[in-house]
Parts: sequence; C-alpha cells; structure tokens
Amino acid sequence: IFQVKGLVKQHIDSFNYFINVEIKKIMKANEKVTSDADPMWYLKYLNIYVGTPDVEESFNVTRPVSPHECRLRDMTYSAPITVDIEYTRGSQRIIRNALPIGRMPIMLRSSNCVLTGKTPAEFAKLNECPLDPGGYFIVKGVEKVILIQEQLSKNRIIVEADRKGTVGASVTSSTHEKKSRTNMVVKQGRFYLRHNTLSEDIPIAIIFKAMGVESDQEIVQMIGTEEHVMAAFAPSLEECQKAQIFTQMQALKYIGNKVRRQRMWGGPKKTKMEEARELLASTILTHVLVKEFNFRAKCIYTAVMVRRVILAQGENKVDDRDYYGNKRLELAGQLLSLLFEDLFKKFNSELKKIADQVIPKQRAAQFDVVKHMRQDQITNGMVNAISTGNWSLKRFKMDRQGVTQVLSRLSYISALGMMTRISSQFEKTRKVSGPRSLQPSQWGMLCPSDTPEGEACGLVKNLALMTHITTDMEDGPIIKLASNLGVEDVNLLCGEELSYPNVFLVFLNGNILGVIRDHRKLVNTFRIMRRAGYINEFVSISTNLSDRCVYISSDGGRLCRPYIIVKKQKPAVTNKHMEELAQGYRNFEDFLHEGLVEYLDVNEENDCNIALYEHTVTKDTTHLEIEPFTLLGVCAGLIPYPHHNQSPRNTYQCAMGKQAMG
Repeated sequence: IFQVKGLVKQHIDSFNYFINVEIKKIMKANEKVTSDADPMWYLKYLNIYVGTPDVEESFNVTRPVSPHECRLRDMTYSAPITVDIEYTRGSQRIIRNALPIGRMPIMLRSSNCVLTGKTPAEFAKLNECPLDPGGYFIVKGVEKVILIQEQLSKNRIIVEADRKGTVGASVTSSTHEKKSRTNMVVKQGRFYLRHNTLSEDIPIAIIFKAMGVESDQEIVQMIGTEEHVMAAFAPSLEECQKAQIFTQMQALKYIGNKVRRQRMWGGPKKTKMEEARELLASTILTHVLVKEFNFRAKCIYTAVMVRRVILAQGENKVDDRDYYGNKRLELAGQLLSLLFEDLFKKFNSELKKIADQVIPKQRAAQFDVVKHMRQDQITNGMVNAISTGNWSLKRFKMDRQGVTQVLSRLSYISALGMMTRISSQFEKTRKVSGPRSLQPSQWGMLCPSDTPEGEACGLVKNLALMTHITTDMEDGPIIKLASNLGVEDVNLLCGEELSYPNVFLVFLNGNILGVIRDHRKLVNTFRIMRRAGYINEFVSISTNLSDRCVYISSDGGRLCRPYIIVKKQKPAVTNKHMEELAQGYRNFEDFLHEGLVEYLDVNEENDCNIALYEHTVTKDTTHLEIEPFTLLGVCAGLIPYPHHNQSPRNTYQCAMGKQAMG
C-alpha cells in the first residue's frame, strides 16, 4: 500500500489539486478587470497555468533547474505562472498568450516538479535521494514545510454552552467571496440572532418575518410542533408583538435601523430596507445561497438552528468541539490557494488603479496594460509567506504565525515525522485540558503516542500511517444522485412536514439539500453507489438520529482511512487477492474500484462495526481493519512490541526516535 500512497501523499495531492484545479477556479472568479475612466477598456483572463521550474540565468535566458541546484545556490525552486489574456488597446482587441504574472514555489515531487515520474538512476543524476519523501518547498535555499493546520469545520452548526451554562449555536460560514460568523444566543428564554454587522441582537421572530415568513403559525411549524419545543419558543414570538412588527416591510425597516453603517465611498445610496435585505441575503449565514431573494432555504436553516438550541437545553447534549468529525485539516494546497487568491485580487486592483490614473491623461499614446503588469508582487508575496511562515490575508482578517517550519534533517525518520505533523490553532499558554487529551475519535486517524511532552503536549499531533486527507470535490453529481434517490426539495414543503418524526433533513456540506422519508434506504443505496464507483470514494454519508439528519460530506480536509468490507461474515479480500497483489497483478487502486476496500471518515465510522482481526468477525460486523498496527504513526510504528510498554514510554521513544542516527 505504501508503494502506492507514500507517506506524504496528502501534501502532494493537495498541492496538485491547487495547481491544476483550484487556481483556475480563482481565475474564473476574478476574470475581468474594468476601469471607470474608460468604459470601453477591459482586461479578461482566458486561462492560467503553472509551468515547470526554471531559473533566469542572464537577461531572457531561462533553463530548467533541479532542486539540488536551488539548495546549493540559495535560490527558490519556483515555476512561472502564465496567463492568456484578452484586452483592448485603443480600439482594437488583442489576445496575448503565455504572459507571465509571477512565480509559484513548487513542492518537490508534485506534478509540476522535475522529479516526478523519474527512475532511481535519473534521481541519482540529479543529486537527489530516491527515498526522499518530497512534499516540501525550497525557498531561498532553505527547505520549508507547510505544517497541516487544524480548524473547526466551516458551514456546520455547532451548539455549545458558554461559561454560564446558557446554550447557543454558531455557524462560521465561508464562501469564496465572504467569511462571516453568525451566532444564536438565548437571553431570558428568548432567542436572538447576533452578527457583527448588526449593532444589537435581533429577536429571531423578526428575522423570520424579514425573510418573508409572516405568519406565526408557519414559524412554529418550521421549528417544531412538539409541546416542549413550542413552549420554549413562545416567548420569542411575543417579542414581535412588543415591537409592533407584523409584516415583512416592518421587519426589514427594524433591521435596517440596526445595521452598522458601512463607510460607503462610491456606489449608489441604498435605502435602509434594501440594505437590510442585502444583509440578510448575503452576509448572515453566507453559505446558504439566496437566489432572487427566495429566503426559503435560509428560513429552514435558521429554524434548524433554533431547534438544535431548544433540544440542547433538554436531553440532547451540546456538540463536542474537540471531536474529529467537527474538524478539518488545512493542507499546503488550501493555504496556498487562500494566499494566491489574496495576491491575485491585489494584483488586479492595482491594475485597475493604474488604468484609472493613466487613461484620462494620455490621449495620444494608447494605454497598453501589458507594460504595467508587474511580476514581482505575486512572486514576493508567495516567497515571503513561505519563508517567514506569516500568513496574513487582509480580506479574511487572517493572521497566522509559524505556518511553515524548516524541515528537520536529523535523520530520515525525523524528516518523515515532520511531514505528518499537525499543528493546532490553540495558544500553548492556556491550561485547557480539552484539546490536549486523547480523543476517542482520533482512533486510527492520528497517532496516540506521537506528541511532544511539555507545553505543546496534545496540541501538536501526527497522522497515523494509513490516514488520507480529502481534497474538495464537485458536488453536482452528488446532488443529482440524491434527488434521484427521493430527496425532496425544501421549497415544495410547508413547515409542518419538517417536524414529522420520520422525515429526515439531508445536508450536503452544511447546506440543506432537502428532506427524505426513508433515510436508511438512502444511506444504503448511497454506499452501494460509492462501492460501485459511481461517486468518488471519499464522499461520506452518515446519519444523526437525535437530530434527525443525514449528513453527506464531500469537502476537503476530512480525515479518512481504508477498511476491508465484510459481507455475510466473510471479508471481501481473500488470500487469492493478496497473492495477486504480491505478484504485482493488481494494486491498491483496483481494490477500491472493485468494492473490496473503502475509505471511511470519522463521522461514518460511527455507524459501522469494525473488527480488529479476522477471527473476531461477528454477524454484525461491517468492516475489517487492514492492519492493526496502522493506527500508529511513523515514529511509533518503529518501536518493537509497543503493546507491551507502559504508554508514556512509547511517547518518550517517539520524541527520541527522531534524534537517532541511521
């Protein structure tokens, strides 16, 4: 298996995805630059691609370069980013191909690297070790690793209790354009929506009315018609009465007065009501799309949030922030794509500024945009971020220190251990035991004993051997499949049907897809389709019975690992298969395509029954572990007989194994 995957596969996969797919999406999102000074002038990006690493020797003479030469000569191992553009000069339209706009540092052994697909002999010719894992960057002659960053997952409702014990729900929603966080709070038994664009908390009932659900009956039906739910929500309906708000217009007016004034330079003046409508449509719960002010999906989402909070006050417990199903890991690809998006937007806005300044002045000479495209801005932005490790993006107000570290080359194991390291966003000074303790959901995904002692204990973790980290996938086919399997659209339903005990909500990546009656059939059919290869093997589907939800997730950054499928108490993989693998007839990919092995993520492991050894398979077992020792990481995997040791001894050895020679 390791011959196929390699241990740093997750970094390289993520970087390849960024360079081949994500970068084109970023360009599509910001493809046109126009100027206010001249309505005729425009600049449009047609295509963008990243070349192969080269170095500029003298003026306009470039040649390919090998990573080792970059190490020796203190250069950056980077490739030019070129675009095809179409723009106007004077009155004619011009198309220019392969115009460089900057340079992108290249990860070793990725699809654009010189080393990809070479034999060991060719490696030796390039002064490169064939066993070197790759997955790092060479910037100014220094090998830098982008550590895996751990985040709470986006676009999910997380119910939590604060110090006083009051329950609230929060959603951090993030799309390509905006990032915002919406909170739902409870004060004296009433529900309020809190958002930092609003100057004060707004009663939930007013939000519902502003979204076009004007009848109180419908609001209550959406949230739930059980006795205790209605009793808990009743005080919030009285708020409307107090404020004398009954129609959508009145509600929008009320919210419009509570909006914090944005410093609006330029642009038409909006009325307060329009502003409130825009705010509800685009900023509050950003990830729930609103088309032509059809607020139906957003209403139901808000109702689900209220319902979760009400249930969490009763028998349901609040969500666990440290549970690994609620976490996403950001790899080099995602971090670089955020950075590149920021730099690309800056680059375009500078071009626009220059165009606005230059066009009015010179009528004689035609304005040629190509002369003003500076390469150094994108190049230096990338290089500085990777070499200092400071990721600071203005748009997202994101500011992080220490994202990158110098690859430690004490030994082969220390380099490998560095590649699988995960750094968490918590500050090391706080004495919180929650994030530091060993989570049961880490089983098989993260190594239980490879963590430093001392202040960073439990905050810095390492991946286990088999773990794979997903990248983003297209969700179009999944939506089609789901609606073919009987998921009904939310827009066609009245609120009453949502609270039937046998109706399950279906979520895709945190967005409501629709509702379904027979959720078991949906889940089983989905898994059959996945094993047959009709959908990507990394899509996961899981049910939450207490919230009556089915979650389908296809987003990037989830941890998953492979298991052998068990049918009728017999593992699907037999000795015959293993012999064919040893002889080289089949590889790991074939096992996946034939439905013998499948990837499960943390949420889906919860409703599976996994046996550790073949002789422990019972009639309920659904999956079998491939190798029990793969729940350990790179360092712990080298300890002989680790199951005979006291647990801290393994942890000490993991710290010291990186310093051993050989």
